[in-house]
Amino acid sequence: MVIFSLSACGADITPDAEAPVVTPPVSENADSSDSDEQSGAVVYFTADISPEGLMRVYEALGWTPTGNVAVKLSTGEPPARNYLRPELIVDLVQSVDGTIVECNTAYGGSRTETGMHMQVAEDHGFTAIADVDILDADGSIQLEVDGGNYLETNYVGSHFTNYDSYIILSHFKGHAMAGFGGAIKNISIGLGSQEGKCLIHTGGRSHTSPWGGDQTAFTESMAEAGKSVSDYLGNGENIIYISVLNNISIDCDCDGSPAEPDIHDIGILASTDPVAIDQAAIDLCFAAEGSESLRQRVERQDGLHTLEHAEEIGLGSRTYELVNIDE
Repeated sequence: MVIFSLSACGADITPDAEAPVVTPPVSENADSSDSDEQSGAVVYFTADISPEGLMRVYEALGWTPTGNVAVKLSTGEPPARNYLRPELIVDLVQSVDGTIVECNTAYGGSRTETGMHMQVAEDHGFTAIADVDILDADGSIQLEVDGGNYLETNYVGSHFTNYDSYIILSHFKGHAMAGFGGAIKNISIGLGSQEGKCLIHTGGRSHTSPWGGDQTAFTESMAEAGKSVSDYLGNGENIIYISVLNNISIDCDCDGSPAEPDIHDIGILASTDPVAIDQAAIDLCFAAEGSESLRQRVERQDGLHTLEHAEEIGLGSRTYELVNIDE
C-alpha cells in the first residue's frame, strides 16, 4: 500500500514504544512439525472471475473459519479502480459474516489517517457490504518473528487479535517497490501498522520512515513479517489465501494512477500456503501474453527473492500442485 511518489507527504508517525508483544494462542489441532506442509502445496484455480467462481474456489479449500472472521483486502487508492470490486467479493464476505480489515498507509495519499481511510472504504463501496475495521486505528501490537535476518518483531494493527480467522483476499498485480503484490505482501505490508510498514521497508532500521532501505532487506523483511502472521494464525489452520488475477497492471492498487493492464484477466487462485499461491500467480502471469513489462518490473526489484526467503524461513513452499476446478 504505497504511494509511489518520493515527494508525497509521509504520515506523522510516532513510534509506539508501548506496543505489546502477543503470543499465538494454543491450538488443540496444532502439529509440532510442519515439514509435510512445506514439501508442497495445493493451489486451486478457476478461470471464472465472478462471485460464483470466487465462492467455488473458496469452497474447494474445504476450510471452515471459526470465531470472528477478518477479510483482508486493499481498499484502493483513489482515483484508481483496479482494486477488487465489492460486487465481486460480496457473496464470499457475507457468507462468512466477515469484517473487511485494512491498515493505514505510511506514505501519504488518502488513507494515512483512519477517518480519511474509512471515507475511501465508503466511497469504494466496501462499507455497503460489510463492517470495515482499520486495524491500526488504535496503534500497534508486536508479533514475534522466528528466524528472521532483519526483524525480531513485526508491528501489526492492535485490532489484529480481535479476529480468530483470516481470509487474505488479494488482487495480484505488479508493484513499483516489491516487484509484485500478492498474498505475502498482503499479510506483511498490508497488515503492518504505519510503524510496521516503516520497519519492513527499512529492514528494521526505522520506526518512522519507509524510505531509504536496502532492497534485499525489504524483500526479506516482507517474508519475515508474513511468517509472524502465519505462525500466529496456525500456518494455514486459521488463515487462507485467495488471489484474483484480473486488471493486472504493473502498478499496485495503492497507486492512484496505475499503468493500464498489459495482461488479460486470468482467473482466481486459492490455497492455504501464501508462498505457493504467489508462485502460482507469478507462473501464470509470466506465461501469459503481454507479460514482458510485469516480468521486467519483478526482475528489476528482485521480487522473486521474497519467495526465495519465504521458503527458506518456512513460510511456505514454492513447489505446488495446480488444481483446475473448472475441469
